[in-house]
Amino acid sequence: MSETDRHGRPVPALVVRGVEVFPGLLDPAAQAALVAEIAAVMALAPPVQPETRFGRKMSVRMTSAGKYGWVSDRRGYRYETRHPSGVAWPPIPAPVLSLWHRVTGVDRAPDCCLVNLYREGARMGLHQDRDEADFGWPIVSVSLGDEARFRIGGLERGGPTDSLWLKSGDVLVMGGAARLVHHGIDRVRGGSSTLIEGGGRINLTLRVVD
Repeated sequence: MSETDRHGRPVPALVVRGVEVFPGLLDPAAQAALVAEIAAVMALAPPVQPETRFGRKMSVRMTSAGKYGWVSDRRGYRYETRHPSGVAWPPIPAPVLSLWHRVTGVDRAPDCCLVNLYREGARMGLHQDRDEADFGWPIVSVSLGDEARFRIGGLERGGPTDSLWLKSGDVLVMGGAARLVHHGIDRVRGGSSTLIEGGGRINLTLRVVD
């Protein structure tokens, strides 16, 4: 049981450049339950391999749940109300919503749960999450499966960075002054977990869009 503050919110074990880190917040049973929920999401809205607006394929496969899904193609980065196939995004699973409220302490529910599937060799370059209307709301990131090296920079591109290895069950909150820090995944340590069928890592990113 993690330590909580006077509002019942868990206390982060460490803070890196303003990013709150909750290592092992989800126990193995909770992790397995979340993976089952996300598998159901992916069955309805299969992950796709997006491309940048410059036509380069990303190494990560993506899908979403919620009111909106984040998409990327030659038209640019944006949120859409439907999967590229035309189907509506599935609803965000209840356990995911509960986790959001637990770690943020806010009543407002997220509009989007972006699901990133990292197979061995996939990575994500340093970037900011800035396609949302209001940066006052936090972003929650949940790691499931293989370990990944997460890099955190500053508000401006370039300059020094810090990195840490994220394990399955770890949760991050990027809010306040850290809402717009540059961040990315350098590499995934293949075979470090057996949680994901076929291997790899699933990252859930919860965002308020409107």
